[in-house]
Amino acid sequence: MRQLRAGLILLGFLCLTLPLMLVQFLLLIIQSRAALLLPWHYHRILCRLLGVSVTIEGPLPIAPALLVSNHVSWLDIPILSSVMPLSFIAKREVGGWPLFGWMAKLQRCVFVNRDKRHSTGKSSTQIADRLHEGDTLVLFPEGTSNDGHCVMPFKSSYFGAAENLDVVVIPVMLAYKSNYNLPLTKRQRPSFAWYGDMNLVPHLWEALKAGPIEVIVHFHEALPKIPRKDMAKLAHVTIANSLAQALHGER
Repeated sequence: MRQLRAGLILLGFLCLTLPLMLVQFLLLIIQSRAALLLPWHYHRILCRLLGVSVTIEGPLPIAPALLVSNHVSWLDIPILSSVMPLSFIAKREVGGWPLFGWMAKLQRCVFVNRDKRHSTGKSSTQIADRLHEGDTLVLFPEGTSNDGHCVMPFKSSYFGAAENLDVVVIPVMLAYKSNYNLPLTKRQRPSFAWYGDMNLVPHLWEALKAGPIEVIVHFHEALPKIPRKDMAKLAHVTIANSLAQALHGER
């Protein structure tokens, strides 16, 4: 049954995604405002197709905003995209991935080179320009994903993009809470969390077979205007405490 379920979801994904990719491409060419809204509606449908139930806590931010979130899986993308219109700050390599790289470009992601420090200034300028234009961007300051049970230290590099703008920086906590309405165990987490040296395609198939999942997205209050390194530390503490509370009822 799980193999059949996964196969049907995959077929539905392709039937939904491929035509809408062409529509989004045309909307971007004609610079239609609908190009900002289509990915939002698409990911809402995609989450229902994947069996992802999203619970939103806290007030939704008003654009423009820089959202900083813990990073668990490729599922973070459709989950956050289903909540509101936004784009992501992604590592440069993502842009070269088949299908998913094309989807990222169609969602107007900002691609940055995390491996070269001298490119940070240029990337920060690109991020600042998009925020100045009124966009909402998502930054994963851990720089990588993990099993969703904890939050790794935040890199402060791109927090500076919002320092001199009238733009709020908002911590966002993602908690992968339960599977089939039962608390997600440590053994089950690798079925949904994509991290380490996991190959993407086999992991996608295992996630489709694993069944529905319930996720909490908690929007916290905007961070104060403080130096970027202090902002990164405060965002990390806020999200780490929030995750511990959501998963274990403790801080």
